[in-house]
Amino acid sequence: MSTSSAVDRAFRSALYDTGDDTLDTGASLLAADPTADAELARRGEDFVAAAWQRGWQPADVVRVVRRELEEAHVRLAGSLILAQARRDGRTRGARWEAQLAELRAEEPAPRGDRFSYATAVLELYRLLLRLPALEPLDEAAGASPSGGREQRPESRMLGRIRALLAKAEATGFPEEAEALSAKAQELMARHSVDEALLAARTPAAEGPDAVRIGVEPPYEQAKAVLLDAVASANHCRAVWNEAFGFSTVVGFAPDLEAVELLFTSLLVQATTAMTKAEAAQRAGGRKRTKTFRQAFLAAYAHRVGERLAAAAAEVPVGGDLLPVLASREVAVGERVERLFPSTTSTRLRGVDDVAGWEEGSRAAEEAVAATRRRLGRRR
Repeated sequence: MSTSSAVDRAFRSALYDTGDDTLDTGASLLAADPTADAELARRGEDFVAAAWQRGWQPADVVRVVRRELEEAHVRLAGSLILAQARRDGRTRGARWEAQLAELRAEEPAPRGDRFSYATAVLELYRLLLRLPALEPLDEAAGASPSGGREQRPESRMLGRIRALLAKAEATGFPEEAEALSAKAQELMARHSVDEALLAARTPAAEGPDAVRIGVEPPYEQAKAVLLDAVASANHCRAVWNEAFGFSTVVGFAPDLEAVELLFTSLLVQATTAMTKAEAAQRAGGRKRTKTFRQAFLAAYAHRVGERLAAAAAEVPVGGDLLPVLASREVAVGERVERLFPSTTSTRLRGVDDVAGWEEGSRAAEEAVAATRRRLGRRR
């Protein structure tokens, strides 16, 4: 029996029939034929390439594999993605390359015995084969001929923002975290205005971009609300895909960078504050941890959204910049409409814990400063 026919027989048994018995049969066929390994890997790379054609990106595939399968499958997927990238040889832009770089930093999956390895590979291929089409994100006015954004070095401003947020996450003092987060938000708003002015003076300014940001369980609905609030405050729009655990955020590149930074930092701060508040509740004899956490994060997202929106409304904008910001808002809205011609709204579910809501609101007050200097003033 040829190598190709052995793989074909294993695939017919395991990939196109989802029963456990058929999976075992396919894995047995592959385990018995060591010469099939190269063909098996090549077919897997083809499945990965097909996922790219359906709008998926490396981080998306890794995320869904982690949600649906085990850590061994995640490592197998990473190795497969890197192998496909080497074979493909195409440059797809800075964000894509950054996702590949994260995979290169991971340890490869241990192979184990042939039957276990073949079983894991076939389980992964089953998932890859059934991935639906996603909205393609590489359409943009400033896209490079290779299909992605040109590489942009990180600005000194974003470096400062990143450092401030790292300090806010690390400190054990709420007042210090509040001050550091406030300064970071101020720099983000100033950075966005500066970039908008620069774009207004540049005839070939880039259009809005789109990125997918993972919204991981548990309590992903509240986390998606938090991401939406951060996106709205930074001139972006977010659309949540509950089934696959991510939100697609649309906006101009500097604003998207700010959204990713601030969302990640606020999530870290929320988790830290929630853990402390929960410990205090347990010390008082309380045991309903799940409902407390759900309400805590929902309140945190709600209150942070209110405060970020209020802060954004206070930013002074010169008359010469108003048309630029208005045109950017229209461009972002049009890109969202092209990507998502129909969307639905959803409401937070299961938020009925008063103590959790109160503690989450209090944590949000500490995460975002109550007062800020006028952004028009420069030191």
